[in-house]
Amino acid sequence: MLVTSGGQLPSFHFLIILFIIVTTVRSGSARITSTFTRSEWPSTDIPLDNEAFAIPKGHNAPQQVHITQGDYDGKAVIITWVTTDEPGSSKVLYGTLEKKYDFSAEGNVTNYTFSNYSSGYIHHCLVHGLEHDTKYYYKIGDGGSSREFWFQTPPKIDPDTSYTFGIIGDLGQTYNSLSTLEHYMQSGAQTVLFVGDLSYADRYEFNDVGVRWDSWGRFVERSAAYQPWIWTAGNHEVEYMPNMGEVLPFKSYLHRYATPYMASQSSNPLWYAVRRASAHIIVLSSYSPFVKYTPQWKWLREELKRVDREKTPWLIVLMHAPMYSSNVAHYMEGESMRTVFESWFVHAKVDLIFAGHVHAYERSYRISNIHYNITNGDRYPIPDKSAPVYITVGDGGNQEGLAGRFVDPQPEYSSFREASYGHSTLEIKNRTHAFYHWNRNDDGKKVPTDSVVFYNQYWARNLQRRRLKRNHIRTIEKGTATF
Repeated sequence: MLVTSGGQLPSFHFLIILFIIVTTVRSGSARITSTFTRSEWPSTDIPLDNEAFAIPKGHNAPQQVHITQGDYDGKAVIITWVTTDEPGSSKVLYGTLEKKYDFSAEGNVTNYTFSNYSSGYIHHCLVHGLEHDTKYYYKIGDGGSSREFWFQTPPKIDPDTSYTFGIIGDLGQTYNSLSTLEHYMQSGAQTVLFVGDLSYADRYEFNDVGVRWDSWGRFVERSAAYQPWIWTAGNHEVEYMPNMGEVLPFKSYLHRYATPYMASQSSNPLWYAVRRASAHIIVLSSYSPFVKYTPQWKWLREELKRVDREKTPWLIVLMHAPMYSSNVAHYMEGESMRTVFESWFVHAKVDLIFAGHVHAYERSYRISNIHYNITNGDRYPIPDKSAPVYITVGDGGNQEGLAGRFVDPQPEYSSFREASYGHSTLEIKNRTHAFYHWNRNDDGKKVPTDSVVFYNQYWARNLQRRRLKRNHIRTIEKGTATF
């Protein structure tokens, strides 16, 4: 027991110990299937005339504005917007003072057709050479219809840089989606890690497919115009619709959502990597070839070699189909990718793998199943301190509704699971610790439900942990407890 020189246990230290006990039970030694039941809003899309999809006023005013990281290390952004009446200018004016734009960048414009739908003019502009940890204001559009926004660049790459990510998946455009988005915007997170299934426009036909891509772009603009969303493609982005004459996969998605894939030596926008603050983030495509010798397989093999845990200690992987899930919906759909990549992830000591697809929430223990093959070996996942934690956050709010049926009994690898809408945040504190929260949408209210303190796989679990404890744990204990 912790005591002071006078033999008394301070109330603050008592709270720390209490938090350790509660958190350890919830995340370490107890498997939980939540029995929470909520009276959700209907899983139907918001009507197009709702203010959530408001079209900006003015002739040819830019709409569907969103940004993403534009390079490997966070000193560039890709700014995207759509004009509907005519192409207009693809120039971005920007600077570090509001309404004072000392710099400019020129982008390009494209458009596409999908069945009988014709898109607006889609502008992509790379703004590079930015300073780290700096607020930039930017202006797009022409004349009186121009619009102004801002964004904050991340701190420079450093192992002890603190940074907060939000994690959202399978969002859609229902009232539940709106609740998730509004709650996320109150979280204080600085960048969204989006794990696929954006608009669910593929649930419509013909012209309405494109219309619902447009409405979703306006829907997320309230956040995505001001902070980067790191995009992952899901199955609803494939849009293989031969009955409508559309057989080119990812056509709408690839025209609308740019990624900095070339900066990480990728050959395809669907898989890529970025480094941001103290995190190295790898994005994979569950619906592109990934078996041995394919481009994605070869790229990931090389990208894992480029990871430098001395600079970016937190190694995070994003994908759409979960490699571990105990939900009946989409059961084992990520198994083929698991058999190909899991041993790599364990060897690389990946910290966290976020996925979507299953419309529920689930968090695993650190487990692996890398010793099994078709003739011998362990058939079941086993505890593995070198393995990632697998987290499914496919609970953004889309029109397909919740996946409420879990396998019973709860598998030993599953720590916490619940079929509710929500979002997550990952608050990286330094090279050794990060605070993680999953926040449930409880009938429109944000309710923190699952909270964990993660140790970094590289720094906190090797021999250097003892030397770092005094310097780095101390900063954590000022705010909350660790275990």
